Amino acid sequence: MIELTIRDDVAYVVLNAPDKLNALDEAALAELEAAYETAEAAGVRALVLRGEGRAFCAGRDISGVDPRDDDVMGFLGDRVTPLLQRMSVFPAPTFAAAHGACLGVGLGLLIATDVVYVADTAKIGSPFANLGATLDSGGHALFVDRLGAHRTLDLIYSGRLMSGAEAVASGLFSQVFPADEVTDATSTAAERAAHGATQAFLASKELVRALRDDRLGLWQSVAAENRAQAALCDTADYREGFAAFQQKRKPAFTGRG
Repeated sequence: MIELTIRDDVAYVVLNAPDKLNALDEAALAELEAAYETAEAAGVRALVLRGEGRAFCAGRDISGVDPRDDDVMGFLGDRVTPLLQRMSVFPAPTFAAAHGACLGVGLGLLIATDVVYVADTAKIGSPFANLGATLDSGGHALFVDRLGAHRTLDLIYSGRLMSGAEAVASGLFSQVFPADEVTDATSTAAERAAHGATQAFLASKELVRALRDDRLGLWQSVAAENRAQAALCDTADYREGFAAFQQKRKPAFTGRG
């Protein structure tokens, strides 16, 4: 179900089970984690995640799940959460192209990605009102942070799904594109990042994580920025960037420390 292609320092990870809207079971989660591990071992400098067919990912594959003996904690706590955490710390910029259904675990995959471009056809929200279940995979944190408590609970209680344009206007994700353009736009952004100063990008990625997860204050953040900048002074890309600026030419970054 999970396909991985590496080309020009970019890993392309594709959820390829369009007949079930790329819904994920335990085996698919293991394949997805293995794809990220392979991409990391290959030393890629950017990664693109997308789904094949009519949807990005409709969430968990519950087609064969008996709710009477469903091991929810085993699936979410032992399978999904570690994967999302693994994805979020991938040592290169990550990008996702999202279209159609982006729900449940599928929404979690987007939350764990650095930059998300969405199609205008995307459907984002909490569809669980009709299942007797609750939003999972980080959805509550994302919605409350960007939408506030009232709009979050309105989405959850109503089961209404946001369009890609509404999601971007609400600050959930980065940019919205027509459905037939979102994949190319995402790949182009990843390819550009793959030729950039990777160590500087990773420093910013860690700063953003600390601001989000550790709730750094302004002056704590400034101090962390100072330390990151000082550490970057010792990298080849820092020296190349300054040299290129002074010589009025385009920098040739290698992404190495």
